[in-house]
Amino acid sequence: MSRAAKSLLVFAIYLMGLSLILLAVPNALLQPFGLDPTSEVWIRVVGMLVACLAVYYLVAVTNELTVLIRASVYVRSLVIVFFGVFVALGWAKPPLIMFGAVDLAAAAWTFLALRADARG
Repeated sequence: MSRAAKSLLVFAIYLMGLSLILLAVPNALLQPFGLDPTSEVWIRVVGMLVACLAVYYLVAVTNELTVLIRASVYVRSLVIVFFGVFVALGWAKPPLIMFGAVDLAAAAWTFLALRADARG
């Protein structure tokens, strides 16, 4: 398995764990980050979508789909930008940016791994 695939595998496992929490006990995740608890279905819809992303990433990893692994770097890097805008507009509280930071750090890891893989 390439270095880039390994980095995305770790991120996919993180997403699967995150999705299980969002599906089963979302407020256990929201409240420690200062986000309002909810009983609405939207948070579980987000959990389902996060699980779907994790599955796509697992497929990319197991098949060494470098094009998708590379695309994930750009998409995951944008998460912090969107979350920053959401916070700036008052649509979300600042702790949301921590989730974006995880995505950015993981995207940077994958980017560096792709470069290392290309060098041999």
